[in-house]
Amino acid sequence: MLERKEIAYEKTVLIGIVTRHQDEEKLTEFLDELEFLTYTAGGEVVKRFTQKMEMPNSKTFIGTGKMEEVKAYVEAHDIGTVVFDDELSPAQLRNIERILEAKIIDRTNLILDIFAQRAQTSYARTQVELAQYQYLLPRLTGLWTHLERQRGGIGMRGPGETEIETDRRIVRDRISLLKKKLQTIDKQMATQRGNRGKLVRVALVGYTNVGKSTLMNVIAKSEVFAENKLFATLDTTVRKVVIGNLPFLLSDTVGFIRKLPTQLVESFKSTLDEVREADLLLHVVDISHPQFEDHIDSVHKILGEIDCRDKATIMVFNKIDAYEHETIPADDLTTERTKAHYTLEEWKQTWMNKIGDNALFISAIHKENMEEFRTRIYKEVRDIHVTRFPYNNFLYPESIEE
Repeated sequence: MLERKEIAYEKTVLIGIVTRHQDEEKLTEFLDELEFLTYTAGGEVVKRFTQKMEMPNSKTFIGTGKMEEVKAYVEAHDIGTVVFDDELSPAQLRNIERILEAKIIDRTNLILDIFAQRAQTSYARTQVELAQYQYLLPRLTGLWTHLERQRGGIGMRGPGETEIETDRRIVRDRISLLKKKLQTIDKQMATQRGNRGKLVRVALVGYTNVGKSTLMNVIAKSEVFAENKLFATLDTTVRKVVIGNLPFLLSDTVGFIRKLPTQLVESFKSTLDEVREADLLLHVVDISHPQFEDHIDSVHKILGEIDCRDKATIMVFNKIDAYEHETIPADDLTTERTKAHYTLEEWKQTWMNKIGDNALFISAIHKENMEEFRTRIYKEVRDIHVTRFPYNNFLYPESIEE
């Protein structure tokens, strides 16, 4: 019998800063997410370093003293990778690499790396490659730091600059080629979407790892890859679904995330055409996540960037089975009650109450409240279909039960 091979995780430390725009609580949230990203990419976080600063140091992101502390820890514990929570400028990246003599990755590079691992189709791989080259282009000088160590050597400076310029031209040509390739694939996909007939289109959107693929598997009885890691799904999956006797198209899209790299938003905008062309959005939310309200805001922001903010939307609060609220002992008179202490019923009486019928509470993995979900989706899809084709009114009853 073959022995199971253990996955070797890279020993990693995280670095983030508290600024006037990002308090300690917010930094902790971001570092928790960064740790999950690091784990998804294949890293094991052994320590976090944080520092309070008015703004990031323009040369090294963190202060000199903190950098020395990080350097000592990296050397003492044989750390191979240092991950920064914000995007580093090319100059910062070079300076930090020179000091720490370790692999330096920022949040953007980390997310790009995960996307590169997860891309399965030619389309997704092309989009990720384009984003990586766009990230790489301004940082090419960092690849030539070996020339700087030979400063003073006759003839070294000129050829070094020439090689950098040659590389820049190669990268620019590659970016141009990838953009043309994406345009060709986009036209093919637009034709495919046009060939799907007049079926109503429903798209699942939401933060990464909220259970969109699991929900799609339940509704469509399909086998879309679902995993408790960030960005388990990159490629848009479209399935024909029938509820009652009413058919419609359901698409699962790439998950969103806070501080999503600009390069990825740009290169994946074409993937999000499924969202743009949808008649109805199902905004899936992991209600068991402590920062689910921030996640909602992030999704709304990206939907705004692709002109989908005002589309008909149903909020689907998933993972109600995993929701837990904090409690305050009866004899504790000092602890102030916060949102973390809300029960699920109390949450429903907050801003969620204003959503009215456009809020559903389910557990996709345990199939809780799925009948209510199916009934609601049927009604919405039917209304859209009958508005579009009034003569089909008699084909579909107003409710599944009829």
